[in-house]
Amino acid sequence: MNFTHLDDQGHARMVDVTEKQPTIRSATATGKVRCSEVVLAALRDGTTPKGDVFAVARIAGIQGAKRTAELIPLAHIIGVHGATVDLELVADGVQVTATVRTADRTGVEMEAMTAVSVAALTIVDMVKGLDKRVEIVDIALIRKTGGKSGDWVR
Repeated sequence: MNFTHLDDQGHARMVDVTEKQPTIRSATATGKVRCSEVVLAALRDGTTPKGDVFAVARIAGIQGAKRTAELIPLAHIIGVHGATVDLELVADGVQVTATVRTADRTGVEMEAMTAVSVAALTIVDMVKGLDKRVEIVDIALIRKTGGKSGDWVR
């Protein structure tokens, strides 16, 4: 089997994308922060002790997307040309959705999932004083467009 992130001796390597032409690409990921009714009420009423949870989580998610290559060892440093993080109160928590766009040589799937992860971690950090049972679940890529492999939807 031929592994793209290993050389002939089995050593880790970053895939060389130098010869690839930049194309427009996007990726969307989702996840959920499951939390109690106490936390949901505080989020709904804007009474969380640490301030505006959604504003901070959105910014954290965007920052996470931009710093993905620092966190994932073999990820390429790419231009994040657009990033949105949407947060929605749902029956059992907060639904987090991130979409990242670029015009670059490789995709932004990891950037979208990192954005969701960092936004979710930020929510947990900001509400854990209200309920320690808060948890992050179901982070997944749900859509990607562009690149050699084309479009994909979960």
